[in-house]
Parts: sequence; C-alpha cells; structure tokens
Amino acid sequence: MLPVYLETFGCQMNELDSELVHGQLTALGYRFVDTPEHAAVILYNTCSVREQAEQKAYSRIGIISARKRAGERLILGVIGCMAERDGIDLFRRHPQVDLMCGPGELDRLPQLIDNVRRTQQAQNAEFAEPLAIADRTALAGNRSRRSTTLSAAQDDLESLDLSRAFDPGARGAKKYSAYVRITRGCNKFCTYCVVPNTRGAEIHRPPDHIVDECKRLVDAGVLEITLLGQTVNHYRYQHGSALTVAGREAPQVGPGLSAFRTAPRAGVRCTTFADLLRRIHEELPALKRLRFITSYPRDFGNDILTVLRDSPRICRYLHAPAQSGSDRILRLMNRGYTVGEYLDFANRATSMLPDLCLAGDFIVGFPSETDADFQETCALVKRLPFKNNFIFKYSPRPGTAAFDRLKDDVPDAVKRFRNNQLLAIQSEVSRATHASWIGKRVEVLFDEVREMQKLKTPAPTTQLTIEGAESFRNQTPESNRSLRSVQCIGRTPGDLIFSMECDSLQIAAAFVGKTAYVDITSASPLFLTGTLTGSNLASSH
Repeated sequence: MLPVYLETFGCQMNELDSELVHGQLTALGYRFVDTPEHAAVILYNTCSVREQAEQKAYSRIGIISARKRAGERLILGVIGCMAERDGIDLFRRHPQVDLMCGPGELDRLPQLIDNVRRTQQAQNAEFAEPLAIADRTALAGNRSRRSTTLSAAQDDLESLDLSRAFDPGARGAKKYSAYVRITRGCNKFCTYCVVPNTRGAEIHRPPDHIVDECKRLVDAGVLEITLLGQTVNHYRYQHGSALTVAGREAPQVGPGLSAFRTAPRAGVRCTTFADLLRRIHEELPALKRLRFITSYPRDFGNDILTVLRDSPRICRYLHAPAQSGSDRILRLMNRGYTVGEYLDFANRATSMLPDLCLAGDFIVGFPSETDADFQETCALVKRLPFKNNFIFKYSPRPGTAAFDRLKDDVPDAVKRFRNNQLLAIQSEVSRATHASWIGKRVEVLFDEVREMQKLKTPAPTTQLTIEGAESFRNQTPESNRSLRSVQCIGRTPGDLIFSMECDSLQIAAAFVGKTAYVDITSASPLFLTGTLTGSNLASSH
C-alpha cells in the first residue's frame, strides 16, 4: 500500500477533483497520509485562477524538490490547472517533478504513477532508460479527445465521476456534504480567466448520470449536495443529439450562447438547468439541501427562480460574480453583460425570492481601471444586499487574453488601496444584510467546532445525541465546565455563517452534521448568533 499525500489549492472544482482522485487511487490499493513527510507519492492539485494559490503550489514543489535532490526516493506529481497551462515547460523549470496531469485527464493518473514507479524500480538495471515525457504527462492541450462531440462521447473522465466512491472518513471530508459536477470546462472566454484553456470546452453530463450520482451520495448519508459548474445555469442537455456508450447517453459539448436566448426547437427533448434542479429535488426527498455554484448573471431565467421558489429544499443562495460595476471594464473583461443587466438579474431574483442571499466576486485594478470606474464598482456593491463578495486585486495570468493584449497599468499600491476600500464597503453591506435576519427563525446545518482555550479537565470521548445535549448541559458540574469558548459553527440555507456558544467540546461536536432551528439574536458583518429554539433542537438525516 504505497502512501500518498494529496494537497489541493483553489476552488471547489479542485476539491471535487481531489476527492475523485482519492477514491480512484484508494480503490487501486494506495493509502493516503496526512503529511508529505510520510508519503512516497506527493500530488499537488493546482489552480491558476489566482496568483496566491499558484505561488503556494510552487513553494510546496520547491520543498519536495529539495528533498529529492537530497536523495529521497519520492514521486512528485503536479495535477490540475497549472500542469495544463504550463505544459512540459514545468518539467524544464522543475526537473524534480515526475509527472503532470491536467484536470481533463485525471482518469489517466494511475497509469502515470505506475509508469514512474516502474522506471524508478529499474533505475539500477543496465537496460533502464529515462521515462519519456509522453509516458509521464497527460494534458488535454496535446490531445484532442475532449474537444469534439465524438470525443465527449468517449470521455473516460465521465467514468471517473460515475465510479466515485464517497468516503466520509477521508482526510478533510465532510460527512454530510458533497459536490457533484454537472458541467466541465467553460465557453465564456473572459479575458482575465485561464479556465477555458486549462479545463477545455464546456461539456454537459447526461442528467441521468447526475441524478444517479446524487442518489448514491444520499444513500451514503449525504445531507447536502452542491452542483458545480463554471456556469451552472447554462446547463442544457439535448436528448438524442449525442452518441451513446453502452446504450446510455453520453456527455455532450455545450450549445452556443444563442441557445439560451431561444426556446428548444419543437419536437426536441431538452433538459434545462431548471429541469435538472426540479428533478433532483423531487426524486431525492431524503436530500436535506441542494445548492449550486457558480451562476452567470446573463441568461439566468425566471424558470430557475420559479423552481427555487417552489422547492423548499433548494437553498435560496446565488453566487453570481459581477466582477465590476463599470460597463467599460465589463466590456474589456468580455463578461457579456452590462451593469444594468446584472441589476435586472439581481432585482428579479430578490423580488421572486425575498429570503434570497446574494454573493459574488469583484476584481479591482483591472487594466485601465480609473477612479471613476472603481467608484462605479463601489456604487454597485452599496446598491445590492450582498451577504459577501470575494474581492481580488487583478493579477495578470499567463495564457489569458488580458495578459497578451492589455497592459497591467494600475500600480500595485492603487490596487491595494482599492481592494481595502471595497472590502470596507462590503463589510458595511454585510453588516446590514446580516442584521436583517435578527428576530428570524432559521434552520442551520452545523459543520465545524471551534475552541479558543484549554479545558479545565479533559472532555469525555463519548458522543452525545442532539436530543441529549440539553440534558448534559444541565447535569454537567461546574468543575467540569470549559475554561475556553467553544463554538459550533453552521450555515443557513442562504449560506450565512451561524455561531452558537456551547458549554463543552463534546456538546458542540454532537451538533456537527446535523440541523437545528435557531432564533437569530445578533449579527456582525461575518456571522449570525442566536439560540436553539425551545423544543425543536435538531433533526438528523
């Protein structure tokens, strides 16, 4: 059982990719460990969207490279977007890297590891030859298998999703929550984004495959599923138009953007994103919560909002990046909508769903952004009830159109100032948005315990049921109470963070993976606080 260490950088897509890799290698007999010091195979699942995540990955690669130069026998692999973007140039700059695998080729990862292992074992033999780059590299850029309708039908990566084994005991896994990919890749080509080049064209999975995967996860005890896609609301599967594999419909290349401006042709059966949401909600009544990210503001139809309104277990939460409040900058970003169109989307959503929570992303300091452009962004953030926004300084990413065509002419000091100013504005917007929930009763799914100080005496190891938590609280002697603050952290359906003070670690831990109704009593820009409701402490799956 060869020990493997896997570290993930970046977004939810990468987290899901790592989960699939974990299941794939575990099924083949590999054993995962918690630290790179105890591993024989070290894999870094990388992201190129943000510079910070990329720099962390390079730092880790440098550390392991030094160990290999010192004589340790290790296999170092780089998977994900950095591998796809940098290609074989990564081997030249970091010769200690043994293998690379792009996000669209993860089904080939076991073969690459085996190739490197066999070569290392034969290194002392007279006949041993260096392993060819082609035998330790799997990148979509040098193969066209995922780029056409035929290639999509023969997509072995789909089999990786379908054969997935959900392991709630895996390192970093949440026992109640799981991601399910509905699309891969992107067709939008925003000028700052590397995703279309690193993850390829948009591929839509058959709805039957998605529903089957969700059913297996629910059967395994998952309470919450998040559907993933670079643009989830552009999911559209046209039945009968793709080749089939073993009698089942296969993944298909996403339609052009014009498809979302017109109704499906007469006689053509099509599963839209709204249809998919409704089907999962209705066919999986045991699923406690259904979420989805990320939404594209343009072409977000009222049909989706209607399904959310009529489906109580679909969370009223939309993560829809605006990126800028300036129409001029949005054009340079190739976002495909105006500020007015974004406002129309947001106003329709909050009108149809009064309890909706809205979040997004903004980039400050994009090439040629003026003070006036930035003030328009500030005005947009102030205008809408964002629960939060992820705010980033623009950093040029090799492989993007902006990197090649637009001069990075906003000084870094100006970027930092604008970043901090927009964060301060968002903090005030978040404070007001959170405060609007005071006095309301909401359901919280608890997922984390935080402790600030040490216990006066060690906590017992027995786990309490939610129903027994209140009884234990009343019976615990003062001498056994904690000297530190113990908090159980959870999320509302709108993804608002809720913090509840607990008397002890074991009481807090008993809530994790379960839901409870709470009354909100106070709020800050970051989270809500409150108390459990009287008799309805919690419900479990």
